[in-house]
Parts: sequence; structure tokens; C-alpha cells
Amino acid sequence: MEFISLLFMLFFVSILLVFLFHSIFKFFDFNPRNLPLPPGSLGWPYIGKTFQLYSQNPNVFFASKLKRYDSVFKTHILGCPCVMISSPEAAKFVLVTRAHLFKPTFPASKERMLGKQAIFFHQGDYHAKLRKLVLRAFVPEAIKTTVCDIESIAKDSLKSWEGRIINTFQEMKTYTFNVALLSIFGKDEFLYREDLKRCYYILEKGYNSMPINLPGTLFNKSMKARKELAQILAKILSSRRQMKLDKNDLLGSFMGDKEGLTDDQIADNIIGVIFAARDTTASVLTWILKYLGENPSVLQAVTEEQEDIVTSKEKGGEEELLTWADTKKMPITTRVIQETLRVASILSFTFREAVEDVEYEGYLIPKGWKVLPLFRNIHHSPEIFPDPEKFDPSRFEVAPKPNTFLPFVQIQNALLSSL
Repeated sequence: MEFISLLFMLFFVSILLVFLFHSIFKFFDFNPRNLPLPPGSLGWPYIGKTFQLYSQNPNVFFASKLKRYDSVFKTHILGCPCVMISSPEAAKFVLVTRAHLFKPTFPASKERMLGKQAIFFHQGDYHAKLRKLVLRAFVPEAIKTTVCDIESIAKDSLKSWEGRIINTFQEMKTYTFNVALLSIFGKDEFLYREDLKRCYYILEKGYNSMPINLPGTLFNKSMKARKELAQILAKILSSRRQMKLDKNDLLGSFMGDKEGLTDDQIADNIIGVIFAARDTTASVLTWILKYLGENPSVLQAVTEEQEDIVTSKEKGGEEELLTWADTKKMPITTRVIQETLRVASILSFTFREAVEDVEYEGYLIPKGWKVLPLFRNIHHSPEIFPDPEKFDPSRFEVAPKPNTFLPFVQIQNALLSSL
């Protein structure tokens, strides 16, 4: 009996040693040039620096790291080891010149909630097909026909705010959600609007949660809402097929017979587009109102510009409805939007993942690690934008230098790729 026990122990230890040697050789083969990882700290196992990042002003988190480690450093957030970069040159390296070495990605929680078939997580032919389908529904020619409908949603929203105190960000989220549904489903969404809204509002709360799918956790609740949301989308798809409707909205683009997308693929990408469009747009609108309220002269200039358009339409006997052509007559408004995107930097960073070992400035970025270009730090660099904390739309009277103004680049690169 003792012999059998000893034999088992020797066997077990032998297996353990084989595994250990395999891990050691794998490590040395993984880094054949013996390049160092960027400086920084990975923090606690699995948790990393997640709580530190999300419990404080992101400016404070990034500024402290940059002061200590310079423009390239490693950290660990949302269950992922990461390399953060904060210079225009580094952003260009990851997003443009060596983009093929870094695929768009998100933390595990977002990937599971959006769906693995979403455009964000793919490259190659499938990504190219989805990109074409999304563009078909969102190019100017397609949007032109919805301008008056979007204006109608805006007017209805303003009327609903009269005589009451509102939470601006929440109201803007409602407004942008309604606009997103219009762009995706046309006017078919009206019947399902409240159910779609209810499920998505639960889903979005878990986007930045730890991916622990246990009963009662935020992630678990969000995944249940995601399942129900997919069921609602399946009903809309079934209804369109039964009625043999052929529409020019995004859903119609995805449903084309030639495209051959499954219902799961369509659902993943619909949820992905809502995610890409909603919170970011609502945040921009909220910050615009804040900055206009704090800068009366800018508010007056924007008001006068838009009143001139209304007066011109009245004198010319045109319809009062806003048109695509009218939006091209708003240079001051456009600069206000651009400056808001810079100062507020709605997206502090985007996620990419190294598809192979990559060397950058003498450091190793290991395959599978996330790489995060820090847009906020680029937008707030005094060397690039003098007096960066000041809200000054006039700075965009001259186009910024390449790779220094990166608004919504996360969405643009995921959805529109090389445009």
C-alpha cells in the first residue's frame, strides 16, 4: 500500500515538474529578445487597478501614472493586463501605422454583453462585410432623409422638460436612445420602444462590471437583460420577414438576403451599434450644455448663427423643418462640438489587443495584452493645445495637427475602420 502511495506521489511530482519546465521554457520563448515590459504596476491579482481607476477622477489616475512612468506604462484593469500609451506618435502606431498588430477589443464583460459576433471583435472578411452594411445605413445620403424626424424627436424632448427639473444626462440618454432606435429600426421600433429601453438600461449597467456570473451580481442581471433584448430583436426580425418589409434602415441593411447574417449575428451587431452611439452622444450633449451655460458669449454666437438660418428660411419661403443643407451652415456650432469633444474627452481611452508580440520603444507588448491609447491625455497636453483646460471653440478655426484630436476614435475605428 505504501509502495502504491509512493508511486502515485512520484508520478504526481513528475507531472508537476514537467508542467513547471514547460512554463519556464514557454516564458523564455515568449520573450526571445529579452525585452522588458513597460514600467508600472499590475496591482492585485485579477482586480488589478480597476477600483483605483473607477473610484477617482480619471485625470488624477492617468496624471499620477504619467508623472511616475512617462508616456508608456503597464497596469491591470477589468481583469486584463494592459499597456497604456499617451502620445500622438504612440496612438498613430497602434491605430494607424501598425493597426494590423492590434485588433479592436473590449474587456470580457463588454464582449459577452455585446455578443461575440459584433463588429468590434472581428477583422478580415466578416469585419469588412459588417463595415459595408453599417456604412450603408449611416452615410450622409441615408441620414439626410431622417434629419426632420430627428428634429421632431428633439422638439418632443424639449416639450417634455417644460415646467420640471430634469437630470440632463439621463434625459439626453433617453433622447439619443430614441434617435438610435429610429436609425436602426426606422419607425417600426415604436411598438417595442419601452421594452427595448428597459432591457438595454439594465444591460448597460454591467458594461464595466467584473465578469462574475453569479446570481445577484450586476453582471448576472445584465446578462439576463441581454438575453431578453435578443428575444425582442428576434420578434422584430420575424415580423419584418412575415410582412416582407424591405427598408433602408440599419436593420434592413443587416437583413439583406445576400448578406447571409444569422439572427444571432444581427442581434449582436444591433446591440453593438446602440452601445457605440448612445452614452457617448448623450455625454457630449450634456457637456455642450454645461460649457454653453458657462460661456455666455459662445452661447450667444451659437444662438445667433442658428437664428440666422431660421430667418433665412422664413424670408425664402422655405419649410421650417431642418434639412441636411442647414446643418452645413453652422461653423460655430461645429467648433463648439469639436471643442467639447476635446475638453470633455468622453472616451478616456479605447481598447486594442496585441495579436502578436510587439516591440515599441524598446519595450515588449506581449501577445494578448490590451493596449489603451489615452485620448484624454493627448487632448489635454499643453504642448498640443495651449491652455488645455480652457473651453475655446475658436482654436478649431485652424485644423489640429494629425493624431492630436481623436474624438470617438473607438467607435470610428471599430465601425468604420480605415475611412
